[in-house]
Amino acid sequence: MTRKRTKQTAIEQLSQYRQKQARLQVLSTYSVGAGITVSRLNEDDQLQELHAKLRGLPSYMYLNKHELKLEQAANAYMTRYPAGIKAQKRAVPVNVMDDEYHELLQELRDKIQKVIAARGYEVRDDIDAVLDRLAEFQDLQADIQRLDFILERLQEYKPYEATLLRWIYIDGLDQNDLVEKLDVSESTIRRRIKKAEREYALLAR
Repeated sequence: MTRKRTKQTAIEQLSQYRQKQARLQVLSTYSVGAGITVSRLNEDDQLQELHAKLRGLPSYMYLNKHELKLEQAANAYMTRYPAGIKAQKRAVPVNVMDDEYHELLQELRDKIQKVIAARGYEVRDDIDAVLDRLAEFQDLQADIQRLDFILERLQEYKPYEATLLRWIYIDGLDQNDLVEKLDVSESTIRRRIKKAEREYALLAR
């Protein structure tokens, strides 16, 4: 990817900040049922914390003999281990030739389904729609956190440029607003914006 294209991509992502934030707010109020919203589901999700704790330990320290077999089956047939629970369930193969592994993988899918039920997802019939929105919510959170992180790093050594980008892409000020706010010419504003975008793109690439 050329430097020009890299910069364009970085700025396009930054320009989507407000849209992503608005969509995140909309998703946060999406009702799962029983008074539970998507944002509440995300806050209550303890699987990632558990995975982080267990990742550093050998599996024999926390799995029994049968659970080790489940792990072996998963390792043999699963090519990826996604974070979202819906994606986790879909990642478990349905049809395998080995009868023993077929039963073990079915059991693994059933266990994931029990987690879904325990979280109250089954209070709605459209479980896929709920999980789609939860996955989108988590992806948007990650995107916004990354954009914030880049701006924070830019703020550490180019505070003016970082502030200028926040005014434009987060606060929604246009060039006329900035001309009035900073009491400078339009050409000066355009030049400073280009400089700020170049600095941002260098970090974001």
